[in-house]
Amino acid sequence: MAEMSAPPLAHDAMQGVQTNIVAPAPVAGAPIPIPGMVPPPAVAPQPQAPPQDEYVSETLYIQNLNEKIKIPVLKASLRGLFKAYGEVLDVVAHSNLRMRGQAFVSFESAEIAKKALKEVRGFPLYSKPMQISFARTRSDAVVKKLDSGNYEAHKQRRLEHKKATRYTNPIKRKYRQKRLAAEMDGGAAAPATKRPNVQMPDEYLPPNKILFLQNLPENVSKDQLMALFSQYPNLYEVRLIPTKKDIAFVEFLDEASATVAKEALHNYKLDGENKIKITFARK
Repeated sequence: MAEMSAPPLAHDAMQGVQTNIVAPAPVAGAPIPIPGMVPPPAVAPQPQAPPQDEYVSETLYIQNLNEKIKIPVLKASLRGLFKAYGEVLDVVAHSNLRMRGQAFVSFESAEIAKKALKEVRGFPLYSKPMQISFARTRSDAVVKKLDSGNYEAHKQRRLEHKKATRYTNPIKRKYRQKRLAAEMDGGAAAPATKRPNVQMPDEYLPPNKILFLQNLPENVSKDQLMALFSQYPNLYEVRLIPTKKDIAFVEFLDEASATVAKEALHNYKLDGENKIKITFARK
């Protein structure tokens, strides 16, 4: 409740009242009282609206992706990055004007998506920090997994919305106007520059049954590698490269066995000094 100021005393009422009271020193920043002026009532603080719960969904919307990376490579990289948090139902990315540099990654639950967003937001994928938020609508893959009875209706609504906004999308409209202006000026569209082939980093290669070993000691032998990797089941073969002694290939009978060995021995110091780098081999 705001404090109420006392009304000024009448002249007669001042008789008999002690007048030798010393006023306290003014506080820095406080208004100086003026005789005869009634101080304004204190303003009660406005109640703040309670914070709204953050919207979460099973699908993450990712922006600021490197547009030079080919779509199949980009999708495989995102799937490999996010699968550590749970089952990835789908990764959607396109190279068209509207979706360039963006992608959607869908999980089987909003809790998994929330954890992935918290830990991966800002991660520099192909030298560009990812901007991640929750998608505002459910993806086809999520509806098919969690609400299959409404999948067809959901898909139909999405297609109708896409058709309705095809010619009202501001990005497409701006591009179309620019193209029409160029045609009216008689200028031919410049040929598209060929994008360079960007090779996918070894760390994001999809899993397979063959491991690629790097940074090996130059005096390492096949028997040493056999002894090291035979601790894990289904070892099939170890292949050294005669012309390059610091790399080798280790093959297992299946992908799962190779994955177990990779996770266990990556950065293992075979000679006590240098760490072995282990990735999945390129196919």
